[in-house]
Amino acid sequence: MNEREDLRFPIGIFTAVEQLNEEQRAQWIEVIERLPEELSAAAAGLSDEQLDTPYRDGGWTIRQVVHHLADSHMNSYMRFKLAVTEELPTIKPYYEDRWAELSDGANAPIKLSLTLLKALHARWVYFLKSLRAEQFECAFVHPEHGRAMTLNDALGMYAWHGRHHIAHITGLRNRNGW
Repeated sequence: MNEREDLRFPIGIFTAVEQLNEEQRAQWIEVIERLPEELSAAAAGLSDEQLDTPYRDGGWTIRQVVHHLADSHMNSYMRFKLAVTEELPTIKPYYEDRWAELSDGANAPIKLSLTLLKALHARWVYFLKSLRAEQFECAFVHPEHGRAMTLNDALGMYAWHGRHHIAHITGLRNRNGW
């Protein structure tokens, strides 16, 4: 990976696990459970100027990253519930780049999304812990990829997703000495 790719994917690119076991699933649920606290800590004490700094050239600002996590994880929670309650639903994608440019994504105080994520993740984790192992084999279809994604795969991806974006914030803080 070159330096630009390192900044874009600071923890590497997501790779699905071939044979998932209960221990790995429990670890991913724990990662999702900790995300609101870890994100709050990563963004703590930043000024508006710092929040409005892109984590890399051409990348989103820290503010946009925080709001993106709320947007993305709300969509994911709904996708999980659709997969469990419907037979292989095709989910509705959204233009995350366009959402990030909307006023609430580009300008709103991050406390709004931090508060939302705390409640959302508490509810999501409650739901995840209530699922039986076979329910994690339920799947949805993302029309852009045209293939089924099981909840096992989605769980791993969203555990990675939160850590990926927190690393954007902490990486920028470290590079700038914040």
